[in-house]
Amino acid sequence: MKRRLYQFIFFRILGWKIIGTIEEEVKKCVLMVMPHTSNFDFFLGLFSRGIIGLEMNFVGKKELFIFPFGYYFKSIGGAPLDRSGGKNLVDSIVDVFNSREVFRMAIAPEGTRKKVTQLKTGFYYIALKAGVPIIPVAFDYAKKEVRIGNPFYVSGNYEADMELILPHFKEAQGKFPERQFQV
Repeated sequence: MKRRLYQFIFFRILGWKIIGTIEEEVKKCVLMVMPHTSNFDFFLGLFSRGIIGLEMNFVGKKELFIFPFGYYFKSIGGAPLDRSGGKNLVDSIVDVFNSREVFRMAIAPEGTRKKVTQLKTGFYYIALKAGVPIIPVAFDYAKKEVRIGNPFYVSGNYEADMELILPHFKEAQGKFPERQFQV
């Protein structure tokens, strides 16, 4: 029932479409979502998740997951992040991957909705350390498309791998194109 509602709103009312899919067999991955220029991107992600029908996740500091919001954040795929004990962010997220049977983590490598000239690299090193693929996901406001690419296993050579991954985002236009990372 919820899925039909998401489809009606996303496809009929908002006029968006989803191109590509995430295979159910891919139980763990990093969903590299770009461009990220608006708060509305979060809702595009929620609609896409609801329509595709697979568990997709995000991480947040553990303080976000206490009453009253904790239940809601967990229900939409949130995972509390415990960084106690001096763990860095990448290692903390890899621990979450290792502790779960299914974990498809969405992350915006720009790290903000503001203009950036360099991507954060954490998403890449999370995929590398967790041994999971990166799936590029483009939010293209100009064409009203969510484009899902193929899983890509990183090699450990960031620059070479980005040359293969970034073309997926070449034509994508964020809600505020002046803020987006230039591919």
